[in-house]
Amino acid sequence: MSVRAVGTAGPAGVLVGRSAELDVLTGAARAAATGSAGVVLLGGDAGIGKTRLVEELAGWARGEGFTVLVGQCAGLGDAVPYLPLADALRHVDPESLAAWPVLHRLIPGSGPYDESAAPPEESTGGLAQQRLFGSVLALLAELSARQPVLFILEDFHWADRSSRDLLVFLTRMLQSERVCLVSTYRTDDLHRRHPLRPLLAELRRLPAVTAVELRPLAPEDLADHLAHLLGTTAVGNELIAAIVERAEGNPFYAEELLAAYDRGLPDNLAELMLARVEQLSPQAQAVLRAAAVAGRRASHDLLAQVSDLDDRRFDEAMREIVSHGLMHPLRDGQGYAFRHALLQEAVYADLLPGERGRLHAAFARILARSGGRAAELAHHHLAGHDLEGALAASAEAGRRALRLGAPAEAHRHFNQVLALWDRVADPQALAGADRTTIGLHAAVAAADSGDNHRAIAQLRELPPTSEVNERLAHYLTEIEDTEGAVRAAQAAVDTAPDGPRLARALATYARAVYYTDRHDELEGLALRALEVAEASGTVDAEKNALVNLGNFAELAGDADRAERLLQRAYAKRSDDLSTDLRATFNLARLRYERGEIAAAAPIADRGIALAEETGLTWSAFGTDLRFLRFLIHYVLGEWDQAQAVASGFPIRAGTSSEAVLSSFALFVEVARGLPVVEERLAWLRPFWGAPIVTYMSRGLAAEHALWQGDPAAALDHVLAVLPTMDAFDPAVIRICATGLTALADFGSTNAKPIPGRSSERASDPLPDPASAPVPAAVSERDLADDLLQRARHAATTGPGTGIRGPLGPEGLAWLARAEAEWHRVHGTDTPDMWRRVVTAFDFGFSYEVARSRWRLAGSLLAAGERKAALAEWKAALATAEHLGATPLARELAALARRARFPGPHPKGSGAIADRDADQGADAGPELPSLTPREREVLALLAEGLTNREIAERLFIAQKTVSVHVSNILAKLGVSTRTQAAALAHRHRL
Repeated sequence: MSVRAVGTAGPAGVLVGRSAELDVLTGAARAAATGSAGVVLLGGDAGIGKTRLVEELAGWARGEGFTVLVGQCAGLGDAVPYLPLADALRHVDPESLAAWPVLHRLIPGSGPYDESAAPPEESTGGLAQQRLFGSVLALLAELSARQPVLFILEDFHWADRSSRDLLVFLTRMLQSERVCLVSTYRTDDLHRRHPLRPLLAELRRLPAVTAVELRPLAPEDLADHLAHLLGTTAVGNELIAAIVERAEGNPFYAEELLAAYDRGLPDNLAELMLARVEQLSPQAQAVLRAAAVAGRRASHDLLAQVSDLDDRRFDEAMREIVSHGLMHPLRDGQGYAFRHALLQEAVYADLLPGERGRLHAAFARILARSGGRAAELAHHHLAGHDLEGALAASAEAGRRALRLGAPAEAHRHFNQVLALWDRVADPQALAGADRTTIGLHAAVAAADSGDNHRAIAQLRELPPTSEVNERLAHYLTEIEDTEGAVRAAQAAVDTAPDGPRLARALATYARAVYYTDRHDELEGLALRALEVAEASGTVDAEKNALVNLGNFAELAGDADRAERLLQRAYAKRSDDLSTDLRATFNLARLRYERGEIAAAAPIADRGIALAEETGLTWSAFGTDLRFLRFLIHYVLGEWDQAQAVASGFPIRAGTSSEAVLSSFALFVEVARGLPVVEERLAWLRPFWGAPIVTYMSRGLAAEHALWQGDPAAALDHVLAVLPTMDAFDPAVIRICATGLTALADFGSTNAKPIPGRSSERASDPLPDPASAPVPAAVSERDLADDLLQRARHAATTGPGTGIRGPLGPEGLAWLARAEAEWHRVHGTDTPDMWRRVVTAFDFGFSYEVARSRWRLAGSLLAAGERKAALAEWKAALATAEHLGATPLARELAALARRARFPGPHPKGSGAIADRDADQGADAGPELPSLTPREREVLALLAEGLTNREIAERLFIAQKTVSVHVSNILAKLGVSTRTQAAALAHRHRL
């Protein structure tokens, strides 16, 4: 009988029963080709047809002009990091890959696995992983710019931790790139504690992710599939029906049953597959067993050596195996793959313990001679019960994992070394390091993979050397154990030998002390660190000391000295990319804070270029630099450029770091009134417990609420932000100014219950109104006094000792805004106050100048200075229209109508909408006798405003309002203001 083998070198025949699932996959790929990146999670039981389906998808994609990358996971546990990525990169054009050396290192035999080609020690672990992730994203963006990309990751239930982290990163970061990522996994392998389970649950919530689960084939589809495999072979329908009934919709099981039907049908799938294996010659069976030890795939050369056959006999054995449909040659011609992973698992499970151990030992010997992957070597040594070999290979695998940017796998390997330490002779010689060093590596790897608490626990089990205490202090600072961090840092300094170790310990000590009230020690610590670093030639420690000194000088108010110190740090180059980016960011930030916006731009650009060149675009300082550049565009009024940068900040935030990045985009999106604001805020809401996300997203949500005419919601946001901030943080000033604006916009309505003070100290934050009890009703004016006091406190008080140097131009401008808004709450603001605000923001912040001119124009109108008000209004409108600041332009249009400024006013077309004009138009023909001014008065009357409040809004006399109200009542034929208001609401006036 001739039965076609499914899953060999390519798709086999017609795909049966999967048209709906294939349509979903091709739909996702088509969407990606138009610039909407997507991810498909394809699950199903073993043998259900996942590989067959993605082969069909890959064939379709190649025909549509896609670049197709396929990476295969292997059942080696977490031993080999990034195995599916390395597999996929083999399909990438070498010229494209050459631009990303961090990716080139993943491919065995490429050269950089050698120690001489390894990156500097500072570029390992977490930083190396950031570089690798950034490089993968950049490579996919580059490839997709030429043609769409289909990136398939198969058997992801076997993926290592770092590969899983990469999948999460790509799922969240891919936005407009023309990339479709498909990951397959076995659902029947996902036990309750399988690490893929929570990841899948997390990813399925994202809108760019499509989850597809392959169900068993319907009986009629499975019968068609079997008939296609049989071709012209004559078998009875009764046999097909029996196989369909027994296979329960699993095509692989059905195929195996069909292949064995003339030999009788075993009780289970494993026996069924092994029955086919037993048809092979003893020589071919031995080769197949050796291949099962190698994994799902085996290289030709390696398998030939382990089999210990001459070329002719090995080729005969492989030809027999392939002809029976048990394995097939790989596309690259370098080896073979099992027809299905289930077959490899069945053959491996059938090995006797001694047989299995000998084969693993044979693979280990050959891999050791050929310089194979250390992680794979460690796997075979352990399975072969060679503890000495396992310890040595695990130590090397840990070091290589750190260099590759796989800290989770490095931690696993180093822990394996520690577990074997007391079971072998001379472990230090085998590991190439003492136990303390290996333990330190394990702790660092734990922290780099996101587990600071485990790192701390492991460090506390080690001898308290200077290096151990320095790392301990660093991680204790990360978890905000300030006292513990200071003690550990002090111990690191006390036990450090002169030279680089002392310089780094001093830098860590200074960092720990910074978060206490012992700021009088900072200068001396940083100067000593600088002196030691310069004497020992430790450039990274020298740069960090210079940055620390610069930041301390800035805090003390000596901006000129801070500039000189940061310039020195920026001018030096070290082998530590993180330190280089830190120095660049701090110099650019200082210039920005000093109001030297144009001078900050080129420094930020250089830092961004360095981050891009090294794959660190998504690192902490890489992200900070891009945000700073975004702010520079925003402040200088380069909003189209700012929005272009913001378009790369993901809306679908799934982690705190992504939420921070997403929050940045709100600056320009809120100011332009873009519809995406609501969607972005919805994604950010789950992260409102993180202080920086709360400050930015809720602070800007407050401004958004103000533009929507909802000061109550704006105030709620402000009161939620304040408890998350330090009282001395200058950012408090802007938040308080926003709260004061909300209070002023309330006008003179009844007092709103406000949470009371939680302490007698003015600097204590207000409790979160969402969770704290409301002890008393606080009037708006009392709350305004409190907010202004907080703003003044933040402007004059620093951390620790309380000493603060002068605020920068932007801080002073927001303080002036807070003062003016406080007067607006109390009804005592004057044009001179708003002129001071305009002047304060005129260091280059064009948008805030325009917003301040809007308030100045209103104040001038109230003072009867119409000509001056018109001039300020025109200037503000010109800026608003240039920037596309729709909400501001809308308010300026409303102001112009109330003030009856001459000339054309912006109407609701293009970027500038005219809400008030629309409302007037909606009044309809039933109110034809009202003049435009009477319509304005009626609209305000319907809001419940008194005659005095209407007069203030329209800049007219209260007596004039009274005349208008009398005329309105007469024309509408009503006798009360309530009846007139009801008519106004009916006509949506």
